[in-house]
Parts: sequence; C-alpha cells; structure tokens
Amino acid sequence: MLKAVLFDLDNTLYPAERDLFSLIDVRINRYMEEIVAIAPEEVDGLRRRYWQDYGTTLQGLIRHHTVDPEDYLDYVHAVDVGSRLSHDPELKQVLEQLTLPCYVFTNGSRCHVDRVVSALGLDGLFSGVFDIRIAGYQPKPHPGPYREVLKALNLSGETCVMVEDQHQNLETAKQFGMKTVLVALEAEVAHPYIDVRLGRVAEIEPLLNSWRNAS
Repeated sequence: MLKAVLFDLDNTLYPAERDLFSLIDVRINRYMEEIVAIAPEEVDGLRRRYWQDYGTTLQGLIRHHTVDPEDYLDYVHAVDVGSRLSHDPELKQVLEQLTLPCYVFTNGSRCHVDRVVSALGLDGLFSGVFDIRIAGYQPKPHPGPYREVLKALNLSGETCVMVEDQHQNLETAKQFGMKTVLVALEAEVAHPYIDVRLGRVAEIEPLLNSWRNAS
C-alpha cells in the first residue's frame, strides 16, 4: 500500500526550461572565486571533479577547502526565484486532490525549498521537507539520504513513490523498493529502475490512483 510521495524540487516541481539553476550556478562560481579564493580558471574543472567524485560541489568544498556548508547554502541559494517562477494553479489543484502525503526530498536547502514552493503558489501542500542536511550534507543519489528519509517517515521503500528529473536518483530509489517516476519531456533510453515517465509532474494523479487501486 502506498503511503507517501517524495518529490524532487528543481526541474521537477517546475519545468527545466525555467532555468532557475542558471542563477544558482552563477552564485556557486562566485562563491568559489570570491569566498574560497579559488582561481577563476580552476573553478569549472574543480566543479566537474567534485560532481564526479562526491555528487555535489558542496561535498568537494567541505572535504578539500573546509567550507562551512551553511554559509555556502545561504550564499548560493540567494537568488531571485520570482524572476523565473510563477504560480502554477494546475499543479496546486493536483496536489490538493492527492490523498497521499507529499514531501519534498531535495539536494537543495530548506530556504530554497520554501522560496520555490511559495513562488509556485504551493504553500501548505507538503507534509514535510527533507533537504541536503538529512544525511550530513550527503546528496542523492547516495543511499544515505534515502535511508534517513525512510527512517524519519517510519516507512519502507515499497510504500513510497519517488518523483525526479534525474534518473540516477531514481536508480537509488528503486534499490530501496520505491516506485519511480521520471519527469522529462523527451523520452530517454528505457531503464529498469524507471517505472513511468511523465512530461509534467501535474500529470501524476491518474498514475497514483492506478497504483493505489492495484495494491
């Protein structure tokens, strides 16, 4: 029996073409250059290496530059969310009609979640938020955050649905037994760990109903 739906935030609750992350991307580079004092010509290479080795730029900065993660999160997420996002009445109506508890599960920070949710007009529609802090700043797709989320909810993976735009994050979700939904406009190569692909997250209600009726 399904008991919870876990939604990723960026490029999932809103379309990727809104390009909100480009604003954050600029802030990350500026933080590395101006706060951590990394030479500008080294920033791109380090970010690629840290993503490959640790899953996020933040983890690399923590490990190799003793960066305060809270300072980093505050800095890089200080962007004008409202310049890229606006209220989504359709998604609001869908979430209001869902009978399953909904949660945000993101590699971003709680303050960023709050700004995005508010900009989309979805305040009060999520039962909780699990951000990058849930497993000591360890990001998805590492198993630690998933394990901690399930522990906090006192649920098994088999009772949860994970909704994501990143297929590698769904691969870990499937390892925990979750049902997985990829949000992507373009069809991708079929992966055994992706149960369903949706073009928009607002299309999810019939899918959840079918899964609940089948259980």
